[in-house]
Amino acid sequence: MNLIDEFKKGVLYSAIGKYSNVIVQLLVQAILSRLLTPKEYGVVAVVNVFLVFFQLLADFGIGPAIIQNKQLTKKEINSIFVFSCYLAIVLGLVFMALGYPISLFYKDAIYIPISLVLGVCVFFYGILVVPQNMLLREKNFMAVNIVTVVANVLSGVVSIVLAFAGFSYYSLIISNTLKAAFLFFVFYFKTKLTVSFRLDLNPIKKIFSFSKNQFIFNFINYFSGNLDKILIGRFFSTSSLAYYDKSYQLSLYPNQILTNVIYPVIQPIMSDYETRMDKIKQVYLLLTRFLGTIGLSLSIFLFFSAKEIILFLFGGQWGGSVATFQILAFSVWIQLILTITGAIFQSANRTDLLLVSGVLTAITNITAMVVGIYSGKIETVALLLVIAFTLNFLQTNYLLMYKLFDSTYLEFFKILIKPALMAGFQAVGFLLLPTLPFSNFINLVIKSLIFILIFGVGLIVTGEMKAIKDILAKRN
Repeated sequence: MNLIDEFKKGVLYSAIGKYSNVIVQLLVQAILSRLLTPKEYGVVAVVNVFLVFFQLLADFGIGPAIIQNKQLTKKEINSIFVFSCYLAIVLGLVFMALGYPISLFYKDAIYIPISLVLGVCVFFYGILVVPQNMLLREKNFMAVNIVTVVANVLSGVVSIVLAFAGFSYYSLIISNTLKAAFLFFVFYFKTKLTVSFRLDLNPIKKIFSFSKNQFIFNFINYFSGNLDKILIGRFFSTSSLAYYDKSYQLSLYPNQILTNVIYPVIQPIMSDYETRMDKIKQVYLLLTRFLGTIGLSLSIFLFFSAKEIILFLFGGQWGGSVATFQILAFSVWIQLILTITGAIFQSANRTDLLLVSGVLTAITNITAMVVGIYSGKIETVALLLVIAFTLNFLQTNYLLMYKLFDSTYLEFFKILIKPALMAGFQAVGFLLLPTLPFSNFINLVIKSLIFILIFGVGLIVTGEMKAIKDILAKRN
């Protein structure tokens, strides 16, 4: 099967899974946002920051290393799985013990029992790493995505039932734990891994060089991406954190709809072309053109439709998220393109450059967050983060184009000229649109139709529609 066909097949299964998950998540969030208060969401947002950190500790860079290293035998992968089991047990127990210091930091004892429940969640996410990435290594995208959809549906049903029963924030925490357990058991039985007490570290040494850089990057990237929530949760109210987190998570939905469909496919396929920089560059520029074409116009639409989107999806009590979401909307197209860069570095076996990018990203993001927190407004935090994302966009693509591909910015930014022109059409259209007097739902429908119309005209006028068709028709 050729490269383009492999991508089509992988993206198809990934799209089915990701789009189904986004629909499920939006429906669940729409219901839960009316059952739970912003304060309750704020409590969950605080512990989720620490949960994500322990998930990356549990991964330890092992997942991408298993995909990249084609020489690993089934026996060696099984030894790595045993190592991940021991690591997951330790991390789960540590997370349970972390409840007390977290409660002291945030001055709320509720985090002690919450941490006990999430310690079990950490364990399951830890032992999930190897079986899930084994399936991706085998390019079994269909199984991974179908199982994930089922897990999200079950998790959503459980969280809604528990919320109706008055379990408050525990409805989100318990359902997340059950989801992790379900994913592990299904993936475990599909990969036929075996558990033993014997720990062999030789396979770990075999992937250490790759996984080390990947882990350090993930570690740095975590703090550069989550310090804002840690500090807002500490120095602002839990409601402010909920408003900020809701708008930030909503700004990531385009990633889930577009980039997260493509990202899981890139490394499993492109790792076969590790020494072919020309092929990897070709794929990166094609993906950038595609994501830029959609992302730039989408950023404009989200800015002008922020109020309708938030109030329709989550209800009137979430009006405090509108201004923050409008600001973050300008970073949507940047985040779409930045998200795929990690897989490009991995495919070229250059996690060293990925690490350099992560360090520079951390410096700009953390600086923006600290200054923003000092200002005392979540809107200022969002604005400075958008500036930081822009700087990170420039430095990451410098490393890719100049250091990895031996090219220039000119080749990169040329492919974004027409997408930027299409975004300009969107901006003019929405600026000329009068204030709509209807309900949030009707206003959103009207604005969506206008977006689709202008986008379609833009594709034809700029010639991007023909270019995309030509790309999809390629057989090499």
